[in-house]
Amino acid sequence: MARFRLHLLAALAVVPLLAAPPAAAQTLRIGLAEDPDVLDPHQARTFVGRIVFQGLCDKLIEYGPDLKLVGQLATSWEWSADNTVLTMRLRPNVVFHDGEPMDAEAVKFNFERMLTMPETRRRSEIAQVDRAEVVDPLTVRLVLKQPFAPLLSQLADRAGMMVSPKAARELGATRFGAAPVCAGPFRFVERIAQDRIVLERFDRHWDRANFHVQRVVYQPIPDATVRLANLQAGSLDLIERLQPNDVPQVRRDRRLVLSEVTGFGYQGVTFNISNTERANNPLGRDARVREAFELAIDRDALNQVVFEGMHQVGNQIVPPGNPFFTAGLPIPQRNVARARQLLQQAGVTLPLPVELMVATTTDGQRVGEVLQAMLAEAGFAITLRSTEFAAALDQQTRGNFQVFHVGWSGRVDIDGTVHLNTHSTGALNDGKYVNAEVDRLLDQARVVGDFEQRKALYDQATRIILAERPRIYLYHLKNLVAHAARLQGFTPNPDGLIRLQGVRIGS
Repeated sequence: MARFRLHLLAALAVVPLLAAPPAAAQTLRIGLAEDPDVLDPHQARTFVGRIVFQGLCDKLIEYGPDLKLVGQLATSWEWSADNTVLTMRLRPNVVFHDGEPMDAEAVKFNFERMLTMPETRRRSEIAQVDRAEVVDPLTVRLVLKQPFAPLLSQLADRAGMMVSPKAARELGATRFGAAPVCAGPFRFVERIAQDRIVLERFDRHWDRANFHVQRVVYQPIPDATVRLANLQAGSLDLIERLQPNDVPQVRRDRRLVLSEVTGFGYQGVTFNISNTERANNPLGRDARVREAFELAIDRDALNQVVFEGMHQVGNQIVPPGNPFFTAGLPIPQRNVARARQLLQQAGVTLPLPVELMVATTTDGQRVGEVLQAMLAEAGFAITLRSTEFAAALDQQTRGNFQVFHVGWSGRVDIDGTVHLNTHSTGALNDGKYVNAEVDRLLDQARVVGDFEQRKALYDQATRIILAERPRIYLYHLKNLVAHAARLQGFTPNPDGLIRLQGVRIGS
């Protein structure tokens, strides 16, 4: 393992320490690991974007601390006897940030927008919704094409976030994504790319009594060392995705508090299978080459070298312990000899040049360099292409990549992870993996209500996916959040999102 150990020093000069603004006690400053993409919940795809949306855009449904569904913009709901009609009662006297009513007509508009807007990334998440019907001003009915087991969990995420119909119509998709209007506890003020996103408390919010800070400033700082330095200096109040090797330092600092919880999602590498001509290479064409790629990787060593062993290695969509985890599929052990044999069988000339796109974050750089060293021993000549994260996601969508180190933050229901990323029609299946049997299994699992039957279908799909390797799952993140001790009321959640209810800044 020592041969892969990296001695990486982050230069604090990369991002200068940020000066504390006036009235700091009323401003909560949060350090993000990346800059979000578009600030429209119906177009967005980044994890950090979901963090911002927690303050900006309320959902129809939310998850409570016990991961049980509770009402947010909807106060109650009920299914028809055949599970094809969902009737939702909406919270009264709710308005969007532009003062427009958040009523049944607004909900109807939002579903039509998510299903028909060319730029939508939510269509596959709610594809079974045929139409939304207004029953009365505070009652909306969702009519489904067929039963759809994951719908409520989808409505507790971006597909349940409602935007102002007036603003969406007037601004259009591009301009709305730059100046979003939702119904959350904080309204949008400004965004300066790669620098900050500023929200201000919305005094007409239905739950305003539980939100105590006046402003929230999200600051993207990709270098984890610089993020922590800003927290220690008092220029930030909270940072997400603390580096595991910084945990001891935070624990020793009485001015700081550490929160940690294992997440739902995965981190790994996605292969370009058939998205543009860039997929026309041995990795895109031949599953044996992708298997060789996996066999060159030592997951345990990667976890130890980069993350001090803190994260959980894995080879599936969900981590061990998740109800949807498939038993009997052990993690492949590193086998360089077998990897070289597979490359020979595939007729590959060594060394095989491969471009691996990695984010410019601390994690991305370190993981990329470890993978580069490991894969070289099997005959892969890895070139690292360091790209700012939001830009990298755009390049992935366009098919301008061979291999991308990327992950997914995960959802409580596995459908919110696997269908979106692996189904041939999934909005985030950017590698363009297509398998008719996988599609059939994932679609059937959406219809079945019984858990054991659903799990059996996902087990079958998982076995096919792991054999064909459109992506390789490497590890599952432990969500590490550090914040100033003066920050009170913060509660960590397995989804890694930063909820602002009850959060106060003391002296």
